[in-house]
Amino acid sequence: MQIAARHLDKTTIFDISGDIDLATSPQLRKALLRELRELKMPRVVLNLGAVRYIDSSGVASLVEGLKASRDVGSRFILFGLNKTIREVLQLSKLLKIFEIYENEEQSVAT
Repeated sequence: MQIAARHLDKTTIFDISGDIDLATSPQLRKALLRELRELKMPRVVLNLGAVRYIDSSGVASLVEGLKASRDVGSRFILFGLNKTIREVLQLSKLLKIFEIYENEEQSVAT
């Protein structure tokens, strides 16, 4: 997994590629919690368009990011979900609890 961070105004956008699994999810969790808990960014956006696979530990990292954002009053947004990631979130009954958009323009415009 690769993570690249960009900052636009009061938004951090993480461009993530590869697989989010047991081996890589701690790296994602650390990056998310740093932006949310330490830097208190008002909006953290995850571009998942280049993510091929996510397992339960990856989903747990997303949930932890969502919880941290709620704790500090930030917005936590996902976009670019492919069919596989959308199905994983739907099967785990999490699709409706995340703020999800189709593209980056929608994610940063709201």
